[in-house]
Amino acid sequence: MPKGNGLNILVWIILAIIWSTTWIFIKVGLADLPPIAFSSARFILSVVILFVVVRVQGITLPKTAPEWRLAALTGVLQFSINYSCVFWAEQHITSGLAAVLQATIPVFGLAIGWIFIADEHVTIQKVAAIALGICGVAVIFIDQLRIENWLAFAACVAIVVGAYAAAQASVLTKARAANIHPAAFVMCQMLCGLPLMVGYTLLREGDPLTYNWSWRAIGCIAYLAVLGSVAAFWMYYWLLHRVESTKAMMISLVTPLLAVVLGGLTLGERLPTQTYLGGLLILGSIGLIVFRREQKLLETDISMG
Repeated sequence: MPKGNGLNILVWIILAIIWSTTWIFIKVGLADLPPIAFSSARFILSVVILFVVVRVQGITLPKTAPEWRLAALTGVLQFSINYSCVFWAEQHITSGLAAVLQATIPVFGLAIGWIFIADEHVTIQKVAAIALGICGVAVIFIDQLRIENWLAFAACVAIVVGAYAAAQASVLTKARAANIHPAAFVMCQMLCGLPLMVGYTLLREGDPLTYNWSWRAIGCIAYLAVLGSVAAFWMYYWLLHRVESTKAMMISLVTPLLAVVLGGLTLGERLPTQTYLGGLLILGSIGLIVFRREQKLLETDISMG
């Protein structure tokens, strides 16, 4: 990030910490609730909170048809597709394999950003940083990288599809939603993304009244809604409009590392030896692309065609 943009770096770090803690609360909450219902409840509460914020602060909602179409498209991509794919897939593959596959978000973001955003370029430094980061995530979860059956293979495909959807939503948000307040935009995204999730829940996961709505599950929903959704996406969209989309999406590489460390500290999970090597690779990749000084006219674009 450019020199002097300390606030951008601070927000980036806060986002990485918040989204790394959500893994713990998702793991705990899934012990009581079906996956898509759990995710739906999280975003329903988020919409309620954002609605209050928007009304109290008098924040303007999207006004034009193109703005609402953008909110609908990115909402389906970011919430309906991405989160549903992740939650469904983790029933059939290890969380480590899911983390490695989700680390492809900046790969898609780099290519899509080059297509949709004029001043974002594919450079050797960015490609090297992303490759280094993915290798780091793979090293951390090396003992979980296995596909045991065709259902697990389908789950892998679903994770990659979700990663593409998340990257596409982020790039479109940066390219076309600069004039919409982040709180209003993320609320509209969730409103547009929720119907598919709720519909799946009602059709496939049974009557919500029969779920185990324990205090533990409710606490997890509250944390994921307030910090993991409202605060995090608000800050993320704020950050997206101030830095290159690839830099913002690099958060997906560091969150698995922080999640493993936090799991070891809070849940007593053992830190594998390879965590330290993988962590160094991830930190190296972050240093290459996020915390580097801007180099005017020195970056070599890779020819894409």
